Parts: sequence; structure tokens; C-alpha cells
Amino acid sequence: MSDFLKQFGEDLEKNVPGFIAVSIAEIQSGMSYYSLSAVSDFDPELASAFNLEVVKAKMNAVSALGLKNQVVSDIMITLTSQIHIIDVSDNNLYMIYLAVDSTKANLGMTKSILNKYKKEIASKL
Repeated sequence: MSDFLKQFGEDLEKNVPGFIAVSIAEIQSGMSYYSLSAVSDFDPELASAFNLEVVKAKMNAVSALGLKNQVVSDIMITLTSQIHIIDVSDNNLYMIYLAVDSTKANLGMTKSILNKYKKEIASKL
């Protein structure tokens, strides 16, 4: 598992323009399985902990609204100079949190890379 996660992080850092940081966490417990930051003062585990609350709130809203057969796939938050992408695994157990520089990011490429790993994360963690 650790080889898979290490490869995942290295691929993102190498292939995602504007890569800042990434982390993978279990949604229910908040346990972090992996984190990597290219920016020394950016703590992806702390950011992930706060964004887990966003995911849980949205999942609760979907349930409260009675939106049957609907799941949270991803959430994108645009800041002044960063884009934060929160991607939920297909089995709704894990969250991938990715921060990129909005002036350098290619969202199509970024989402494609995340989708490639999203399916594997659900089966390997």
C-alpha cells in the first residue's frame, strides 16, 4: 500500500501543473493515510482535516434533502490564487484533497490524473 501511495504522490507532484499539496484521508475517522506538500508552510493534513468537515456536511445535506441515488463525487473550492479539489472515492470511504496554484493549473489534466487513482484508492486502502 505505501508503494502505491508514494507513487500516487510522486505522479501528482510531477504531472500536475501548479501542484501545491495532496493528502488522502478516511472520511469517517479523519485518519490521514498519506500527505505530501511542495510548499514548506502548507500543511496538507491540517487542510484535509478541515475539508473533511466540508465533505461530511455535503453528504449530510444530500441525505437530509432525500436525494436518493446521489453521492458526492467531488468539490472544488476556488481561492484567490489556489484551487482546492476534494475528490471522494467511489466507495465513499476516502477523500483525496489536492491544492494547486490557479495560475498554473490545468484542471482537465488534474481531474484525469485524480480519476485514474480514485478507483485504485477505493480498492487498495
